[in-house]
Amino acid sequence: TRMLEYMTDCDKSYRVELTIGYETDTGDDTGTITNSMECTMPSEAQLEEVLSSFLGTIDQVPPMYSAIKIQGKKLYELARAGITVERKTRRVTIHEINLLKVNEKSILFDVTCSKGTYIRSLCTDIGAKINCPVVMSFLVRTRVGSFGINQAFTLEEIGAAPDHTLLPVDHALEYMPKISVSQEIAKAFKHGQNIPAIIDEDCSETLLRIYDHENVLIGIGQKKANMAVIIPIKVLISGQP
Repeated sequence: TRMLEYMTDCDKSYRVELTIGYETDTGDDTGTITNSMECTMPSEAQLEEVLSSFLGTIDQVPPMYSAIKIQGKKLYELARAGITVERKTRRVTIHEINLLKVNEKSILFDVTCSKGTYIRSLCTDIGAKINCPVVMSFLVRTRVGSFGINQAFTLEEIGAAPDHTLLPVDHALEYMPKISVSQEIAKAFKHGQNIPAIIDEDCSETLLRIYDHENVLIGIGQKKANMAVIIPIKVLISGQP
């Protein structure tokens, strides 16, 4: 549980269905319809071009029905009270976006994106580019960092064979650079002390996996910019992953 915050602090992948012809107050098909219009689905080539236009770093407006707080109130609380407020754009990154299937009124696509990306907002923006109101009609998260849905187990399967289904903690941290330290430095780190920065300058501000001389995960550190030390961020006192 001490590592949960780092398991979601990475890229994610989704499978998405977008349906054309109407839009809702929530951005998905569970909301109240606010607009509808007869639309013709663009050609596959046109859709491919529209989807590819979102690749890279983009600015995105979060939906009203989201957990972002403004002046201490969550947006979805304001939305349920009938209040709409201006939302600041957020910068997110779309790493991959691939069209899978085109139907008369819907499309299916896969997207890999940075944390903080709102897929409902992405669907809305796609709709704006094809000049048609749309909703997100299906969504499943297929990957978070190194965890893929094809490797998932049910709670029953985990209970029946925990040794087979459970993974070491550092499996969730593989996206972080790894460094190994001597026994003496590992002892200092586990006591919450800063340790020498034996890592390239390019890794400034990046979270790091710290291992001892026996290749056991002892915690997470961070090299601050313009400092020649690594600061302990999370320490596993027992030295066990």
